[in-house]
Amino acid sequence: MKNMHFILILFCFIFAFGACSTDVDLYVDLKDTTIVYGVMDVANDTNVIKIIRAFSGSNEDSFDAHQIALIADSSNYPGKLDARFIEYKKTSGENYSPTGREIILDTMTIHNKKEGLFYAPDQKVYYTTEHFKVNNAYVKYKYNLLISKKNDTISSSINLIGGTNFQINTPMVFFRAENGGLRKLYFTPDDNEALYKVTMQFNYKELRPGQDTVYKNVNWSMGPSSTYDLEIEDRKLYFPYHELTLFNVLSKAIGNDNFNVERFYDSFVVSIFAYGKELDDYLQLSSATSGIEYDNTNIHGGLGILSSCHEIRQNVDMSSRTKTDLLSMPWGFKYIGYH
Repeated sequence: MKNMHFILILFCFIFAFGACSTDVDLYVDLKDTTIVYGVMDVANDTNVIKIIRAFSGSNEDSFDAHQIALIADSSNYPGKLDARFIEYKKTSGENYSPTGREIILDTMTIHNKKEGLFYAPDQKVYYTTEHFKVNNAYVKYKYNLLISKKNDTISSSINLIGGTNFQINTPMVFFRAENGGLRKLYFTPDDNEALYKVTMQFNYKELRPGQDTVYKNVNWSMGPSSTYDLEIEDRKLYFPYHELTLFNVLSKAIGNDNFNVERFYDSFVVSIFAYGKELDDYLQLSSATSGIEYDNTNIHGGLGILSSCHEIRQNVDMSSRTKTDLLSMPWGFKYIGYH
């Protein structure tokens, strides 16, 4: 399932920040507390959500929360809850109306979760393979999550990142081996509020006599930054980058390894990863407190977080000056034509 591995890693990341601690009162008398973790991506063919409950017990009959977390029946609801997304379409101003479409979540068990704070190797999650609609210049959508229990309903609302306006607007990058200055990487932000992290990656091949071709890369990141942190020019946001960066990272990666080797430029890829501000706030708060903090939860009637993420990637060209400087370095780079 596309991007399933990334989502599961993100769940582990959230769980690590929200680790169960015996110093925190997790016991609920008579009534359970629903906890939801979900990070939706419109590019996924499968989106998964973790729906669990707080550990049962009482303050008079206490026990180690770490031990209880390792028991599936203690955090899983029996059977399957009625969980679904209700689709809304923007009508006017800030008003949204339901489209009549509902996305009903089913359950499945993942069998390869690594051991950790929660039970393993089997892990029950809720999922859907239905697509979520993205915003464009004319239509905007949002989705409400509803989880129905016997005498209670848990809800949350999400505006998905990944609309058609979210684009990289830089067709070429510029780097120099020396005396470099600042350049700008332009992009059009998503319609919904998000934080952005940019990664630049230089891909190349190494060829040594009598050996197979080896594919390598060097990369570096900038951010995260919000739309309020970044400068705007011609109605586009930009990340500043330094022209010396590529040659600095290649120098560290290759060093003096230039004997009897030929290297070939393969491609240069720019990716921008965007994720919801509510997820960033939640993780920052949990990290700062080193425990469970839910003051910033957007799960109504429960705890946890529902957010969105999306990544765009684009191959961009390198300037002729960059290619000339690369050829002049003692790293054995050669070109077959100019890309």
